[in-house]
Amino acid sequence: MTVRPFVPWPDKRLRTPAEPVQAVTETVRMVWEDMVETMDAMPGYGLAAPQIGMMLRLAVVDCSDKRGQAVKMANPEVLHSSIQMRRHEEASPNLPGVSAVIERPRAVTVRFLNEAGEIEDRDFVGLWATSVQHQIDHLNGKMYFDRLSPLRKKMLVAKADKLKKRV
Repeated sequence: MTVRPFVPWPDKRLRTPAEPVQAVTETVRMVWEDMVETMDAMPGYGLAAPQIGMMLRLAVVDCSDKRGQAVKMANPEVLHSSIQMRRHEEASPNLPGVSAVIERPRAVTVRFLNEAGEIEDRDFVGLWATSVQHQIDHLNGKMYFDRLSPLRKKMLVAKADKLKKRV
């Protein structure tokens, strides 16, 4: 297992929709393991493959208290979303040093290929739901700050740029 480097914003891969995974292979499983290792090293609650330069529809999420409970998903898609919304401060290692409060559905039902290569439908609630939706955005070439108003987005990216220049 390897901790992989993050693609820095504004790399075009972060704006490019990822390619569907045809089957869960040994290579896919190895990428998932690297993703879990990378996510845990952040530390964070989830990671999508494009964040580390892999243009595949792969994501991992682990919002458990103890860790080690990562859900590994290929081709995740939201089937149903709750009407009730939840606000949570979100960030990304691809644009370090900044964050924003984002509102998303509090619960979602997601269909994906699991580790066994089988189609699975699973309900996610609270932080799990937020993280899964955040990762699916990445797979679709979107960043969390795309959900902000144009002015707030511009201010957030400018702040991140200013922080980057200090380093």
